[in-house]
Amino acid sequence: MTRIQGVAHEAAVLVGVVLDGAPPVAGPVLEELEGLARAAGADVVGRLTQRRHAPDAATYMGKGKVEELNRLVDGESADVVVFDNDLSPGQTRNLEKALGVKVVDRTELILDIFASRARTFEARLAVELAQLEYSLPRLKRMWTHLSRQKKGIGLRGPGEKQLETDRRLVEKRINDLRAELKDVLRRREREVATRRDCMTVSLVGYTNAGKSTLLNLLTGAGVLTDDALFSTLDTRTRRWQLPGWGPVLLSDTVGFIRGLPHHLIASFKATLEEARQAHLLLHVADTANPAVYEQIGAAYRVLEEIHLATKDTILVLNKTDALDDRARLGGLLDRYPNAIAISARSGRGVDQLAAAVSEALSRTFIDLDVEMAAGNGRLLAYLAAHGEVFSRQYQDSRVVVHCRIARKHLGRIRQQQGVVRSRGGALAEGEEGDGP
Repeated sequence: MTRIQGVAHEAAVLVGVVLDGAPPVAGPVLEELEGLARAAGADVVGRLTQRRHAPDAATYMGKGKVEELNRLVDGESADVVVFDNDLSPGQTRNLEKALGVKVVDRTELILDIFASRARTFEARLAVELAQLEYSLPRLKRMWTHLSRQKKGIGLRGPGEKQLETDRRLVEKRINDLRAELKDVLRRREREVATRRDCMTVSLVGYTNAGKSTLLNLLTGAGVLTDDALFSTLDTRTRRWQLPGWGPVLLSDTVGFIRGLPHHLIASFKATLEEARQAHLLLHVADTANPAVYEQIGAAYRVLEEIHLATKDTILVLNKTDALDDRARLGGLLDRYPNAIAISARSGRGVDQLAAAVSEALSRTFIDLDVEMAAGNGRLLAYLAAHGEVFSRQYQDSRVVVHCRIARKHLGRIRQQQGVVRSRGGALAEGEEGDGP
């Protein structure tokens, strides 16, 4: 696929077509696209927007706007045109023919940034798979080939078209990558399963919301942070000594963005395994961004797509120290009254966040000592299957199991002749312990 990163400081013209019925965007229409283009190594030399009832089938934007765009490209000596929309292969080809320069849509731009930022083997596999799935229907426009055939025995005459060869090679590589990523996912699932002795919390949210900075503040991880989109693509997990609870594992994950390509989400399934297995999500949002409401909504839509929308979540309103208008924070707290306002850079509000995390974990899970007859194999198996068993102490014909388990299982434990005693966290009304 076309790689903006491959050529340093290409001159880019940004284009945005706003369709009727599209959700309103706070701030300049192309502000986020400009950040993406700069992250990909381009210099923005021009911008053009259009409002339309529906996209043009041939060029997405109207004929007159294409002519205006052509004049802008020539006047600024642009190397590439970047659309804030997703284009069909035919639209891309028609625009490139009309403009005489490369045309890149939003998905291709995001994939290019991911390709330049991927560091681990797992992330590189995921990005390559997403790129190939994107490029497969666009092979006709590609000006580079995956292989080149030379004339020789068996290749005389018309032979096989290069496009068909490329298509078969791409499809084979896609199948190989999917198989490799399945293996990676199985390894990641086993790795996450080995951490059952610790509660896990995962940071999620829009890109550049400050998740890595918050991870550093809470755990002293010292991971690299950058004020740029998609500075983190690989999951990082560190131990957080949570006041009032004890050690928990805190994971940082890849940031979300509006219009995140579906096949990219699927490719990063293994990377998002930490969030899927977490006991609690911290949804970090950038309060200083004018589009914070849209970004929160976009992140929630991604959580829905990866089936995490129902997981217990705390909204964390970050970067409050960068707010010029304090009334905006009040408006956010009015809309999201359970959110926690913090500054990961200054540390403001972190104690309140830690208390909220402790309360959320205690609300769902509880540390217990469960005493039972040593021969009560059914209850022992139930605790192992539904909770985290830390130790067993045998004395005569009795055994005491120290475990962490969801509160909803307390009734079943008592039904199976278990004597429940809380460790640390208080039992709720109706959950009283069974003695000292």
